[in-house]
Amino acid sequence: MPSPSIFNDVLGPVMRGPSSSHSAAALRIGRLARALMKDRIQRVVVDYDPSGTLVTTHRTQGSDLGLAGGLLGWEADDERLGNYEAELERGGIEVEVRYLDYGAGHPNTYRLELDDGERKRSLTAVSTGGGMIEVREIDGIPVDLHGDLHELFIVGEDVDASAIESLARTDGVVAVEELGGAKNGWHLRRSARWTPEETNQFARFDVHVLPPVMPVLAGDPERLPFRNASEFLECHARQPAPLWQWALRYESARSGWAEDQVLEQAKTILHTMRYSLDRGLEGREIKDSLLPTQVKAFERAERDKRLVEGDIQNRMVRYVTAIMESKAGNEVIVAAPTAGSCAALPGALLAVGDGHACDEETVVRALLAAGLIGVFITEGATFSAELGGCMAECGSASGMAAAGITEMMGGSPESALSASSVALQNMFGLTCDPIAARVEAPCMGRNSMAASNAVNSANMAIAGYDHLIPLDQVIAAMDEVGNAMPRELCCTALGGLSITPASKELEAKLDGKPGC
Repeated sequence: MPSPSIFNDVLGPVMRGPSSSHSAAALRIGRLARALMKDRIQRVVVDYDPSGTLVTTHRTQGSDLGLAGGLLGWEADDERLGNYEAELERGGIEVEVRYLDYGAGHPNTYRLELDDGERKRSLTAVSTGGGMIEVREIDGIPVDLHGDLHELFIVGEDVDASAIESLARTDGVVAVEELGGAKNGWHLRRSARWTPEETNQFARFDVHVLPPVMPVLAGDPERLPFRNASEFLECHARQPAPLWQWALRYESARSGWAEDQVLEQAKTILHTMRYSLDRGLEGREIKDSLLPTQVKAFERAERDKRLVEGDIQNRMVRYVTAIMESKAGNEVIVAAPTAGSCAALPGALLAVGDGHACDEETVVRALLAAGLIGVFITEGATFSAELGGCMAECGSASGMAAAGITEMMGGSPESALSASSVALQNMFGLTCDPIAARVEAPCMGRNSMAASNAVNSANMAIAGYDHLIPLDQVIAAMDEVGNAMPRELCCTALGGLSITPASKELEAKLDGKPGC
């Protein structure tokens, strides 16, 4: 697996749709499939294994929407995604979904058969959580791709070895491998585009060029200053600096970007979060949603003094509600770290920042600090509800937000890690059992709980409470708990609240309508 990037794995993708592991990941898989077919597709057959999660969730949680967008060549935030079925028909692409037991090794496996009327290709990929993907097979060839490099496949007998050696010496090449499986040929990977002049020399062979679909390309892991919280604390002891500065250094080393560019990207992400909040606060009605808009009702209750006192707490509930309603309304959001948990981190940081009249620079720094905690979680556990329930999503968001709030309030890096440890400990075992198989409820309440937990944990850490268990050990335990959770409670809609009579009635009522 590539080393985690703050902007690939944690603060992103910027997207529309119900779920990052369904909508955004499927879109990225679809874009790679489109590139494999050289942008010409007539028919796609998608196979989902009943042992996984997608048979019960591909429509309601946005896999159909995302895959269609990718097959059409769109970005994850394209405004046309809400009309994907008509756009597929307009684009002349037929999609058939089948449920087949083929021994998928991951609960979020997409097995595609692609046809342009003249040739057929196959591609198997998995969504690993938070919009991240892994391509495992192309035309029967075992591969390990993550959408973060320019990929070149040259398939055939007697490929000129000297030509391959010449390409291998070009700038940015990170891997040159002979193909495995039943086919002969070569696979080259690099950070720069493959030019027509480079690929045309292999015209008599079967050549595939797959562009990256991630915002940050693969980097050299040897350049990273640390990989986990323990290594970070060792670096910090030698060279003390605020947590946000360490986040800058990490992402600069990981991405190859200048620190100013990293800071500017974090600012752009924060602006998108603010946009999602502002759109949600408008309180517009949401089409085909499980829940009606509720943010205005909360505002009225707050204005009428009917709520328990707590300015920042109530502001946070309002902000979380608004961002979740933006997601439900197909507005642009930041999956930070996932779409299902997209409101906890920005809801907490923006509410605390606004409540304390913090300037934008302070909130951006808090966001970077939160992003670095997400890197540690990605390294040691998962953001995927299919593997760790809502603990992996809202739990992670809460741990990240706790560190960000601690940074915002002037706490030390040690206090920020303590806050994250406590916040994560409080979220262990949280199930993912969406009502009516949609990413709306209990997601709304759990995002609000995650944000509140972050504030409480930050305050406890700043006050000097003892977290007892180091963050890395908490993350390792979190991974163990996730692995022990039954699949019925891991985003399959086969257990918990999902199978209550009321949930099934709502699901039947909304049957045929894509999820929010």
